[in-house]
Amino acid sequence: MALRKIRNYQKDDILRKKAKEVTKVDDRVRLLISDMIDTMYHADGVGLAAPQVGILKRIVVIDVGDGVHALINPEILRQSGEEIDYEGCLSIPGIRGRVKRPAHVVVRALDQDGKETEFGADGLLARAVCHETDHLDGILFIDKVLPETLEG
Repeated sequence: MALRKIRNYQKDDILRKKAKEVTKVDDRVRLLISDMIDTMYHADGVGLAAPQVGILKRIVVIDVGDGVHALINPEILRQSGEEIDYEGCLSIPGIRGRVKRPAHVVVRALDQDGKETEFGADGLLARAVCHETDHLDGILFIDKVLPETLEG
């Protein structure tokens, strides 16, 4: 188990940068994914994006209770519906607020073996996919929070 340092939005501008596409899924990428999963669980999170551990690669890991989703170069193909709910972030400790997100998304990504996968996500999983893919473009949940709901 290797834990990585989670970057704080007030101290590290890497969280505002756009991550680069992964061109080759190899053992280094798989090791990063493994470390990210360990780090996410250790921090009691439900998702983690590579920029949050200082790596500008388009990789996210998510587990909302149904097993780990490791997504390389994730792309939201379709979205529908709307839900407003509270969010927080491992890179923004102690702050939370309500954010409007799609209720359903269809995502395409590569898995840890470099194979293309496509799946639908609803509810919390859809919210986590949107939150984590935002990180890959330098967008934080506080950029989208309904201002009157910000707490912390």
